[in-house]
Amino acid sequence: MSDDGAARGVVVPTYRGPVAAGDLGPTLTHEHLFVRDPQLDRDYPHPEWDEDAAVETAVAGLEDLFDQGVRTVVDLTVPGLGRDVGLVARVAARVRIHLIAATGWYTDTVLPNYFRTHGEGRLVGGPDPLPQMFLRDVTEGIGGSGVRAGMLKVVSDTPGLTPDVTRVMEAAAEVHVQTGVPITTHSNPSLRGGLGQLALLTGRGVDPQRVVVGHSGDSDDLDYLRQLMDTGAFAAFDRFGMAHVQDDETRIITLLRLLKDGYADRLLLSHDTAYFSRVTPPSWRRRVSPLWTHDHLSRRVLPQLLARGASHKDIDLMMIDNPRRLLAFAPRTP
Repeated sequence: MSDDGAARGVVVPTYRGPVAAGDLGPTLTHEHLFVRDPQLDRDYPHPEWDEDAAVETAVAGLEDLFDQGVRTVVDLTVPGLGRDVGLVARVAARVRIHLIAATGWYTDTVLPNYFRTHGEGRLVGGPDPLPQMFLRDVTEGIGGSGVRAGMLKVVSDTPGLTPDVTRVMEAAAEVHVQTGVPITTHSNPSLRGGLGQLALLTGRGVDPQRVVVGHSGDSDDLDYLRQLMDTGAFAAFDRFGMAHVQDDETRIITLLRLLKDGYADRLLLSHDTAYFSRVTPPSWRRRVSPLWTHDHLSRRVLPQLLARGASHKDIDLMMIDNPRRLLAFAPRTP
């Protein structure tokens, strides 16, 4: 593997400014604070949403998470999921945990109409706005916030690599090549979707060691998971507690097998949960997936892994060393 960056003084952008890579500590690499929808929220506010209460919930949750030993959380809420850096900044200013922002676009089918008319060969013409947006977010900051993104997020799912999905991935690849910022994906492991994602990204110059194939832990197909990691990419077991997708027991059995096979340096752990999500609101979560919370790994899963054969070195690799290696290269000045 590449140098982890810590010894070379590499810093990682966070909501409160640059943090030395060596100071990131135990890290959750795929989480959300608030998942919303600006148009719905404006005209049809959700009955469970209260901004001030949501901020207080997130602050309390992250402070408790710090007490559990977590030091960094990557918020993968990007456009398409209602990213609001101003709102998250209110939380970041009050917590000890480092929060890292992301850029990209969340769609598994088509982009908004604006992108259909803007770009080379399109009605309005000009350069493709997607890579321009992503690059600005990584090198200058998101909007006028000054908060730089430390991760790129791309998506493909059941519809596959549609033209617009491919366009987003190509834009992310372009910005990665220019800056070194890592890329994480939303994938559909039941369709072995991570292989197509990796082929597309690496075919456009992306270093697979800077790619996380998201939601890999939804699968117990060991051959598929080994194929992903044998490219050099990370496989993310990032949905612990999401009982409506996969039970934790299956995730743990699969993860322990991969650890036994020597893949600890290619695995990442997280939850993909949120303090508020319009898609799966708090009342639904409490009823259907009550353990789908940001502290589930710390309080329940990691102790189980240790009790069932994982070593402390395995845990440190998945929670500290691997996230540091992934994030330490973000961003470089193009």
